[in-house]
Amino acid sequence: MTVRPTPQPLVTVRVFTQRFSATPRGARLARHLALHQLETWGIPHGTDVSEAVGVIVAELAANAVTHGRVPGRDFELGLALIPGSVRVEVTDTRTGSHPPGPGAVKPPCPLAESGRGLLMVDALAARWEVLDRDPPPGKTVRAEVDVPGWLGIARRVGA
Repeated sequence: MTVRPTPQPLVTVRVFTQRFSATPRGARLARHLALHQLETWGIPHGTDVSEAVGVIVAELAANAVTHGRVPGRDFELGLALIPGSVRVEVTDTRTGSHPPGPGAVKPPCPLAESGRGLLMVDALAARWEVLDRDPPPGKTVRAEVDVPGWLGIARRVGA
């Protein structure tokens, strides 16, 4: 007797990519459009996933504008709805040292006015890493936020 394999649902990865000016306005727009994109993918505004992704995009975009800015060059935001999570990627074109990665972020002095962004990314992301930009120059910070009930969302958006 031959057993028929159970049909598996097709999985479509949803992707959003946009370049923004390396300005505070560009960073705000990146966060706004990221939240809008999540909404179109079935992740409502105000949910834990939406809030976490919003903070991560805001922090990484602010870092790209503040620390990764190269005059005349933009930064890029990438979002992907992948099986089980939302992946956020922020890429800039600045060469030189990379920010500390997971497990290497040190808290700032208690009275410091900055230096907490990557701590928030570390706290909110299930996984994150710092990669060399492909193609060079620059770097990409990639973070993933797990999405409870992902399969239900994937079915609703036609994946």
